[in-house]
Amino acid sequence: MKRVFNFSPGPSALPLPVLEKAAAELCDANGSGQSVMEMSHRSKDFKPIIEKTEALLRELMGIPAHYKTLFLQGGASLQFAMAPLNLAGVEQGAPRKKAAYIDTGVWADKAFKEALKYADVSVRASSKEASYTHIPAAPAPDPDDAYYHITLNNTIVGTKWNKLPETGAVPLVVDASSCILSEPLDVSKFGVIYAGAQKNLGPAGVTVVIIREDLIGAAPSWTPALLRYDTHVKEGSLYNTPPCYAIYMVGLVLEWLKNLGGVEAIANINREKAGLLYSYLEHSKAFLSPVAKAARSLMNIPFVYRDVPSDKKADLESRFVKEAAAAGLVNLAGHRLVGGMRASVYNAMPIEGVKALIGFMEQFEKNL
Repeated sequence: MKRVFNFSPGPSALPLPVLEKAAAELCDANGSGQSVMEMSHRSKDFKPIIEKTEALLRELMGIPAHYKTLFLQGGASLQFAMAPLNLAGVEQGAPRKKAAYIDTGVWADKAFKEALKYADVSVRASSKEASYTHIPAAPAPDPDDAYYHITLNNTIVGTKWNKLPETGAVPLVVDASSCILSEPLDVSKFGVIYAGAQKNLGPAGVTVVIIREDLIGAAPSWTPALLRYDTHVKEGSLYNTPPCYAIYMVGLVLEWLKNLGGVEAIANINREKAGLLYSYLEHSKAFLSPVAKAARSLMNIPFVYRDVPSDKKADLESRFVKEAAAAGLVNLAGHRLVGGMRASVYNAMPIEGVKALIGFMEQFEKNL
Protein backbone atom coordinates (compact mmCIF):
# COMPACT_ATOMS: atom_id res chain seq x y z
CA MET A 1 0.00 0.00 0.00
CA LYS A 2 1.36 3.39 -1.00
CA ARG A 3 0.79 6.27 1.44
CA VAL A 4 2.09 9.79 0.94
CA PHE A 5 2.66 12.45 3.56
CA ASN A 6 -0.33 14.74 2.98
CA PHE A 7 0.25 18.37 4.04
CA SER A 8 -3.13 19.55 2.76
CA PRO A 9 -4.76 22.42 4.71
CA GLY A 10 -8.11 20.67 4.38
CA PRO A 11 -9.61 18.28 3.80
CA SER A 12 -6.57 16.98 5.57
CA ALA A 13 -4.90 13.70 6.36
CA LEU A 14 -6.68 11.28 8.67
CA PRO A 15 -4.93 8.92 11.11
CA LEU A 16 -4.12 5.64 9.39
CA PRO A 17 -5.59 3.51 12.24
CA VAL A 18 -8.87 5.41 11.81
CA LEU A 19 -8.96 4.74 8.08
CA GLU A 20 -8.16 1.06 8.64
CA LYS A 21 -10.91 0.67 11.22
CA ALA A 22 -13.40 2.48 9.00
CA ALA A 23 -12.45 0.21 6.10
CA ALA A 24 -12.96 -2.88 8.23
CA GLU A 25 -16.40 -1.65 9.33
CA LEU A 26 -17.49 -0.19 6.00
CA CYS A 27 -20.02 -2.90 5.20
CA ASP A 28 -20.85 -4.00 8.74
CA ALA A 29 -20.65 -1.37 11.49
CA ASN A 30 -20.91 -2.62 15.06
CA GLY A 31 -22.38 -5.94 13.95
CA SER A 32 -25.42 -4.23 12.46
CA GLY A 33 -25.00 -5.83 9.03
CA GLN A 34 -24.99 -2.42 7.37
CA SER A 35 -22.72 0.51 6.73
CA VAL A 36 -23.14 3.72 8.74
CA MET A 37 -23.81 5.36 5.37
CA GLU A 38 -26.97 3.23 5.11
CA MET A 39 -28.30 3.78 8.63
CA SER A 40 -31.33 5.86 9.48
CA HIS A 41 -30.22 8.71 11.70
CA ARG A 42 -33.09 7.87 14.04
CA SER A 43 -32.32 4.16 14.25
CA LYS A 44 -31.17 2.19 17.28
CA ASP A 45 -27.95 1.48 15.37
CA PHE A 46 -26.96 5.14 14.84
CA LYS A 47 -27.98 6.47 18.25
CA PRO A 48 -25.02 4.95 20.13
CA ILE A 49 -22.63 6.26 17.44
CA ILE A 50 -23.62 9.91 17.84
CA GLU A 51 -23.88 9.60 21.62
CA LYS A 52 -20.41 8.07 21.87
CA THR A 53 -18.96 10.74 19.58
CA GLU A 54 -20.42 13.53 21.71
CA ALA A 55 -19.27 11.89 24.95
CA LEU A 56 -15.70 11.55 23.65
CA LEU A 57 -15.65 15.17 22.49
CA ARG A 58 -16.91 16.38 25.85
CA GLU A 59 -14.35 14.25 27.67
CA LEU A 60 -11.35 15.23 25.55
CA MET A 61 -12.16 18.95 25.58
CA GLY A 62 -13.41 19.08 29.15
CA ILE A 63 -16.70 20.64 28.04
CA PRO A 64 -18.67 21.89 31.07
CA ALA A 65 -22.18 20.58 31.69
CA HIS A 66 -23.79 23.96 30.92
CA TYR A 67 -22.57 23.85 27.31
CA LYS A 68 -24.38 22.06 24.48
CA THR A 69 -22.56 20.23 21.70
CA LEU A 70 -24.01 20.10 18.22
CA PHE A 71 -23.11 18.29 14.99
CA LEU A 72 -24.28 20.48 12.11
CA GLN A 73 -23.64 20.96 8.41
CA GLY A 74 -22.50 23.88 6.28
CA GLY A 75 -18.94 24.19 7.56
CA ALA A 76 -17.56 27.17 9.45
CA SER A 77 -18.86 29.32 6.60
CA LEU A 78 -22.46 28.71 7.69
CA GLN A 79 -21.50 29.63 11.26
CA PHE A 80 -20.42 33.02 9.93
CA ALA A 81 -24.19 33.60 9.57
CA MET A 82 -25.58 31.44 12.38
CA ALA A 83 -23.53 33.08 15.13
CA PRO A 84 -24.69 36.66 14.44
CA LEU A 85 -28.25 35.53 13.72
CA ASN A 86 -28.55 33.71 17.04
CA LEU A 87 -26.51 36.04 19.22
CA ALA A 88 -27.25 39.46 17.71
CA GLY A 89 -30.29 39.03 15.48
CA VAL A 90 -33.32 41.23 16.23
CA GLU A 91 -36.95 41.39 15.26
CA GLN A 92 -37.74 43.41 12.15
CA GLY A 93 -37.75 47.14 12.89
CA ALA A 94 -35.77 46.84 16.13
CA PRO A 95 -32.37 48.60 16.50
CA ARG A 96 -29.50 46.39 15.39
CA LYS A 97 -27.20 44.97 18.05
CA LYS A 98 -23.44 45.57 18.00
CA ALA A 99 -20.69 42.95 17.73
CA ALA A 100 -16.89 43.13 17.64
CA TYR A 101 -14.59 41.37 15.16
CA ILE A 102 -10.81 41.08 15.05
CA ASP A 103 -9.45 40.77 11.51
CA THR A 104 -6.54 38.33 11.33
CA GLY A 105 -6.93 36.89 7.86
CA VAL A 106 -9.14 35.83 5.00
CA TRP A 107 -11.54 33.71 7.05
CA ALA A 108 -11.86 36.32 9.78
CA ASP A 109 -12.72 38.84 7.07
CA LYS A 110 -15.31 36.51 5.53
CA ALA A 111 -16.91 36.01 8.95
CA PHE A 112 -17.10 39.79 9.46
CA LYS A 113 -18.61 40.46 6.05
CA GLU A 114 -21.29 37.81 6.54
CA ALA A 115 -22.17 39.18 9.98
CA LEU A 116 -22.71 42.65 8.49
CA LYS A 117 -26.00 41.35 7.10
CA TYR A 118 -27.45 40.70 10.57
CA ALA A 119 -25.87 43.08 13.07
CA ASP A 120 -23.98 46.33 13.53
CA VAL A 121 -20.55 44.72 13.48
CA SER A 122 -17.21 46.48 13.33
CA VAL A 123 -13.57 45.50 13.06
CA ARG A 124 -11.88 46.61 16.27
CA ALA A 125 -8.34 45.58 15.28
CA SER A 126 -6.62 44.18 12.18
CA SER A 127 -3.23 42.97 11.01
CA LYS A 128 -4.11 43.38 7.34
CA GLU A 129 -1.59 46.19 6.86
CA ALA A 130 1.17 43.71 7.71
CA SER A 131 -0.20 40.99 5.40
CA TYR A 132 -1.69 39.28 8.45
CA THR A 133 1.74 38.13 9.67
CA HIS A 134 0.95 38.85 13.32
CA ILE A 135 -1.96 38.95 15.75
CA PRO A 136 -2.99 42.54 16.56
CA ALA A 137 -3.51 43.86 20.07
CA ALA A 138 -7.14 43.20 20.95
CA PRO A 139 -9.07 46.08 22.53
CA ALA A 140 -11.65 45.49 25.21
CA PRO A 141 -15.21 45.09 23.96
CA ASP A 142 -17.89 47.70 24.43
CA PRO A 143 -20.25 46.77 27.28
CA ASP A 144 -23.20 46.60 24.88
CA ASP A 145 -21.52 44.28 22.36
CA ALA A 146 -23.57 41.14 21.78
CA TYR A 147 -20.40 39.11 21.26
CA TYR A 148 -16.71 39.33 20.36
CA HIS A 149 -15.44 37.20 17.45
CA ILE A 150 -11.96 35.89 16.66
CA THR A 151 -10.48 33.25 14.35
CA LEU A 152 -8.29 31.21 16.68
CA ASN A 153 -5.91 29.86 14.05
CA ASN A 154 -5.47 31.41 10.63
CA THR A 155 -5.01 28.60 8.13
CA ILE A 156 -3.85 30.63 5.15
CA VAL A 157 -1.25 32.88 6.80
CA GLY A 158 -0.18 30.57 9.63
CA THR A 159 -0.87 32.66 12.74
CA LYS A 160 -2.69 31.83 15.97
CA TRP A 161 -3.88 33.51 19.13
CA ASN A 162 -1.58 32.56 21.99
CA LYS A 163 -3.36 34.86 24.46
CA LEU A 164 -7.12 35.23 24.27
CA PRO A 165 -8.77 38.66 24.42
CA GLU A 166 -10.28 39.59 27.76
CA THR A 167 -13.96 40.12 27.01
CA GLY A 168 -15.52 40.04 30.46
CA ALA A 169 -19.28 39.52 30.29
CA VAL A 170 -19.31 39.78 26.49
CA PRO A 171 -19.36 36.24 25.00
CA LEU A 172 -16.22 35.29 23.08
CA VAL A 173 -17.10 33.51 19.83
CA VAL A 174 -14.32 31.63 18.08
CA ASP A 175 -13.74 29.84 14.80
CA ALA A 176 -11.47 26.97 15.85
CA SER A 177 -11.67 25.01 12.61
CA SER A 178 -7.96 24.57 11.99
CA CYS A 179 -6.72 24.11 15.55
CA ILE A 180 -9.44 22.37 17.57
CA LEU A 181 -8.00 19.55 19.72
CA SER A 182 -4.43 20.47 18.74
CA GLU A 183 -3.70 21.70 22.27
CA PRO A 184 -5.75 22.21 25.44
CA LEU A 185 -8.48 24.86 25.31
CA ASP A 186 -10.44 26.16 28.29
CA VAL A 187 -13.98 25.93 26.93
CA SER A 188 -15.35 27.99 29.83
CA LYS A 189 -13.67 31.10 28.40
CA PHE A 190 -15.92 31.00 25.33
CA GLY A 191 -19.56 31.60 24.55
CA VAL A 192 -19.42 29.68 21.26
CA ILE A 193 -16.75 27.51 19.66
CA TYR A 194 -17.32 26.27 16.13
CA ALA A 195 -15.13 24.16 13.89
CA GLY A 196 -15.37 22.47 10.52
CA ALA A 197 -14.26 18.87 10.93
CA GLN A 198 -11.96 18.59 7.94
CA LYS A 199 -8.74 19.61 9.68
CA ASN A 200 -8.39 17.75 13.00
CA LEU A 201 -11.75 16.13 13.63
CA GLY A 202 -12.58 13.99 10.62
CA PRO A 203 -13.70 14.24 7.00
CA ALA A 204 -15.49 17.21 5.50
CA GLY A 205 -19.24 17.34 5.97
CA VAL A 206 -19.83 17.93 9.69
CA THR A 207 -19.31 21.02 11.82
CA VAL A 208 -19.02 20.95 15.58
CA VAL A 209 -20.61 23.76 17.59
CA ILE A 210 -20.11 24.11 21.33
CA ILE A 211 -22.40 26.73 22.83
CA ARG A 212 -23.10 27.98 26.35
CA GLU A 213 -26.71 27.31 27.34
CA ASP A 214 -27.61 30.91 28.17
CA LEU A 215 -26.86 31.93 24.56
CA ILE A 216 -29.43 29.53 23.10
CA GLY A 217 -32.93 30.60 22.13
CA ALA A 218 -32.50 34.32 21.39
CA ALA A 219 -32.74 34.16 17.60
CA PRO A 220 -35.44 36.41 16.13
CA SER A 221 -38.68 34.79 15.05
CA TRP A 222 -37.91 35.22 11.33
CA THR A 223 -34.77 33.04 11.56
CA PRO A 224 -35.09 29.87 9.44
CA ALA A 225 -35.50 26.79 11.62
CA LEU A 226 -32.29 25.17 10.35
CA LEU A 227 -30.30 28.27 11.30
CA ARG A 228 -31.47 28.35 14.92
CA TYR A 229 -29.24 26.78 17.55
CA ASP A 230 -32.26 25.96 19.72
CA THR A 231 -33.75 23.90 16.88
CA HIS A 232 -30.75 21.59 16.90
CA VAL A 233 -30.38 21.53 20.68
CA LYS A 234 -33.99 20.39 21.13
CA GLU A 235 -33.52 17.59 18.59
CA GLY A 236 -30.05 16.45 19.68
CA SER A 237 -28.53 17.36 16.28
CA LEU A 238 -31.19 15.20 14.59
CA TYR A 239 -33.68 17.84 13.41
CA ASN A 240 -32.93 16.79 9.85
CA THR A 241 -30.69 14.07 8.47
CA PRO A 242 -27.19 14.81 9.76
CA PRO A 243 -23.95 13.74 8.03
CA CYS A 244 -24.06 10.34 9.72
CA TYR A 245 -20.89 8.88 8.27
CA ALA A 246 -18.85 12.01 8.98
CA ILE A 247 -20.05 11.95 12.61
CA TYR A 248 -19.05 8.29 12.85
CA MET A 249 -15.59 9.17 11.48
CA VAL A 250 -15.23 11.98 14.02
CA GLY A 251 -15.95 9.40 16.70
CA LEU A 252 -13.16 7.17 15.40
CA VAL A 253 -10.72 10.10 15.34
CA LEU A 254 -11.65 11.03 18.91
CA GLU A 255 -11.20 7.42 19.98
CA TRP A 256 -7.74 7.41 18.34
CA LEU A 257 -6.85 10.64 20.12
CA LYS A 258 -7.97 9.32 23.48
CA ASN A 259 -5.89 6.16 23.03
CA LEU A 260 -2.92 8.35 22.15
CA GLY A 261 -3.17 10.04 25.54
CA GLY A 262 -5.62 12.85 24.86
CA VAL A 263 -5.21 16.51 23.98
CA GLU A 264 -2.16 17.19 26.12
CA ALA A 265 -0.34 14.25 24.54
CA ILE A 266 -1.08 15.40 20.99
CA ALA A 267 -0.16 18.97 21.96
CA ASN A 268 3.31 17.80 22.93
CA ILE A 269 3.66 16.01 19.60
CA ASN A 270 2.40 19.07 17.72
CA ARG A 271 4.84 21.36 19.50
CA GLU A 272 7.69 19.04 18.62
CA LYS A 273 6.64 18.82 14.95
CA ALA A 274 6.25 22.56 14.56
CA GLY A 275 9.43 23.22 16.51
CA LEU A 276 11.46 21.06 14.16
CA LEU A 277 10.18 22.82 11.04
CA TYR A 278 10.45 26.34 12.45
CA SER A 279 13.96 25.62 13.69
CA TYR A 280 14.99 24.49 10.22
CA LEU A 281 13.44 27.58 8.64
CA GLU A 282 15.30 29.86 11.02
CA HIS A 283 18.64 28.39 9.97
CA SER A 284 17.93 27.74 6.31
CA LYS A 285 19.74 29.82 3.70
CA ALA A 286 16.96 29.23 1.16
CA PHE A 287 13.68 29.44 3.09
CA LEU A 288 12.14 31.48 5.86
CA SER A 289 8.92 31.84 7.83
CA PRO A 290 7.13 35.14 7.08
CA VAL A 291 5.15 34.99 10.34
CA ALA A 292 6.01 36.90 13.52
CA LYS A 293 7.55 34.43 15.96
CA ALA A 294 5.09 35.23 18.75
CA ALA A 295 2.12 34.39 16.52
CA ARG A 296 3.25 31.22 14.77
CA SER A 297 0.69 28.49 14.25
CA LEU A 298 1.32 24.91 15.32
CA MET A 299 -0.92 23.65 12.53
CA ASN A 300 -0.21 25.69 9.39
CA ILE A 301 3.37 26.66 8.58
CA PRO A 302 3.87 28.85 5.49
CA PHE A 303 7.39 29.39 4.16
CA VAL A 304 8.86 31.42 1.32
CA TYR A 305 12.18 31.77 -0.46
CA ARG A 306 14.85 34.11 0.82
CA ASP A 307 16.27 36.67 -1.61
CA VAL A 308 14.69 35.34 -4.80
CA PRO A 309 14.00 37.77 -7.67
CA SER A 310 10.28 38.30 -8.16
CA ASP A 311 10.43 37.13 -11.76
CA LYS A 312 11.78 33.74 -10.67
CA LYS A 313 9.69 33.19 -7.54
CA ALA A 314 6.64 31.57 -9.18
CA ASP A 315 8.75 29.11 -11.17
CA LEU A 316 10.76 28.12 -8.10
CA GLU A 317 7.61 27.65 -6.03
CA SER A 318 6.11 25.44 -8.74
CA ARG A 319 9.34 23.44 -8.95
CA PHE A 320 9.39 22.89 -5.19
CA VAL A 321 5.79 21.66 -5.06
CA LYS A 322 6.27 19.38 -8.07
CA GLU A 323 9.51 17.80 -6.83
CA ALA A 324 8.13 17.41 -3.31
CA ALA A 325 5.10 15.56 -4.66
CA ALA A 326 7.39 13.23 -6.61
CA ALA A 327 9.09 12.50 -3.29
CA GLY A 328 5.78 11.60 -1.62
CA LEU A 329 5.23 14.97 0.07
CA VAL A 330 1.98 16.33 -1.34
CA ASN A 331 -0.18 19.47 -1.11
CA LEU A 332 2.59 21.89 -0.16
CA ALA A 333 1.53 24.82 -2.35
CA GLY A 334 0.71 28.02 -0.51
CA HIS A 335 -2.79 29.45 -0.73
CA ARG A 336 -3.54 31.05 -4.08
CA LEU A 337 -4.00 34.45 -2.40
CA VAL A 338 -0.56 34.56 -0.81
CA GLY A 339 1.65 32.17 -2.80
CA GLY A 340 4.75 30.58 -1.35
CA MET A 341 4.58 27.13 0.22
CA ARG A 342 2.70 25.83 3.25
CA ALA A 343 2.91 22.71 5.35
CA SER A 344 -0.23 21.89 7.31
CA VAL A 345 0.80 19.55 10.11
CA TYR A 346 -2.47 18.68 11.79
CA ASN A 347 -2.85 16.02 14.48
CA ALA A 348 -2.79 13.15 11.99
CA MET A 349 0.55 14.19 10.47
CA PRO A 350 3.21 11.94 12.05
CA ILE A 351 6.52 13.43 13.09
CA GLU A 352 8.14 11.25 10.43
CA GLY A 353 6.34 13.31 7.81
CA VAL A 354 7.81 16.55 9.13
CA LYS A 355 11.27 15.01 9.26
CA ALA A 356 10.87 13.78 5.69
CA LEU A 357 9.87 17.28 4.59
CA ILE A 358 12.89 18.83 6.29
CA GLY A 359 15.16 16.27 4.67
CA PHE A 360 13.70 17.08 1.27
CA MET A 361 14.09 20.82 1.85
CA GLU A 362 17.71 20.41 2.86
CA GLN A 363 18.42 18.53 -0.35
CA PHE A 364 16.42 20.99 -2.43
CA GLU A 365 18.36 23.84 -0.89
CA LYS A 366 21.66 22.24 -1.94
CA ASN A 367 20.43 21.95 -5.54
CA LEU A 368 19.26 25.55 -5.92
